[in-house]
Amino acid sequence: MGGESRSKLAFFQDLIMVAAAPMVAYLLFRNILSRLEDPEHGRKEETKRKALGKLDGILASKRDAEDDEYSEDGRRLRKEDLNLTQYEQMIAMEVIAPDEIPVSFQDIGGLDDIIEEVRESVIYPLTLPHLYAHSSSLLSAPSGVLLYGPPGCGKTMLAKALARESGATFINLHISTITEKWYGDSNKLVNAVFSLARKLQPSIVFIDEIDAVLGQRRSGEHEASGMVKAEFMTHWDGLTSASAAGVPQRICILGATNRIQDIDEAILRRMPKKFPVSLPSAHQRRRIFRLILRDTKVDRENFDLDFLVRMSAGMSGSDIKDICRDAAMCPMREYIKAKQARGELLRGVNASEVRGVRTGDFFGNPKRSQKKADSVETVDDEVESEEQASANASGASSSATASSTSEEFQEPMRE
Repeated sequence: MGGESRSKLAFFQDLIMVAAAPMVAYLLFRNILSRLEDPEHGRKEETKRKALGKLDGILASKRDAEDDEYSEDGRRLRKEDLNLTQYEQMIAMEVIAPDEIPVSFQDIGGLDDIIEEVRESVIYPLTLPHLYAHSSSLLSAPSGVLLYGPPGCGKTMLAKALARESGATFINLHISTITEKWYGDSNKLVNAVFSLARKLQPSIVFIDEIDAVLGQRRSGEHEASGMVKAEFMTHWDGLTSASAAGVPQRICILGATNRIQDIDEAILRRMPKKFPVSLPSAHQRRRIFRLILRDTKVDRENFDLDFLVRMSAGMSGSDIKDICRDAAMCPMREYIKAKQARGELLRGVNASEVRGVRTGDFFGNPKRSQKKADSVETVDDEVESEEQASANASGASSSATASSTSEEFQEPMRE
């Protein structure tokens, strides 16, 4: 009897094993297939975790800064209220927290007029709409702002300061973020840019070198590139660019470029505010020199700021920073060589033993620098005489044009 019960038990065990084996094999096969279909599953989970962590910190800082920050339905915006899609999580990684940017408007020299206009026409209407809505519906924030001008004149630096001091959610959109190898994913990422910006509005979406992303549409360009531009313009200023109540979305696209002629005309129409950031004038260069050298030891007796302002005519702000960095290295280079000549170890630096920066440190030999300055003035005189001769030969209209050109050429040499 005992043997018969043991045989029945073994039979049931075998039956259970036979029945469970296909189920285990099915689950194992399904797990393997899911990993083969989505090999980036682990990366997506990591992206989701990082995105939610970053948004949590940004929303917490916004709640601390402004007590009246609410979502569209009147409730305070929280991380738990954000149901982000897979593509929105990827875009959320591009959100910049204000405390991560060390640049403020006070660190930008020579662009005071542009900064003030950006505050009045962009920041205040975007972050404080209730102050403008009572006056007129025309006082809403612009849908797009374009900063254009030569390289190194402060366009990206101005965008950094705007991200720090605007109080709006700042999305630094890289070209690589919206570029995917799968057909149609780039369109979904563009859609996610605007959907996430709506959830976190007021928002500023910054695109550096915007001409590379939203350049002119041509008949021979790739279909995927044209679809991305069309998707971008549709969400930017299309049927879904306002709420059901007719309230415009509080989203501003901020672009920077030094090739404005390459941007599509439809994109330019959607950016009504355009700020030219040109090469600095003499007054602006003076302000830039003072800002850059504010923390640098200067030999006042051998430092001529007026000479440096004249010598830097035609330079951008980035060029001026480079020559200031090279000049600040000259006293330290002399100090190191003097220490090595005396056979002393470089264990520490006594700041009192290092001389201040002099004018000659900026352009090498002071005599050669003076010759360069004289040559600059000579060229200015030659150009002026040529323009005057051309004016006398061309008549009244040409005279007006030549004189204005001469004034523009001489302006960097005046204080």
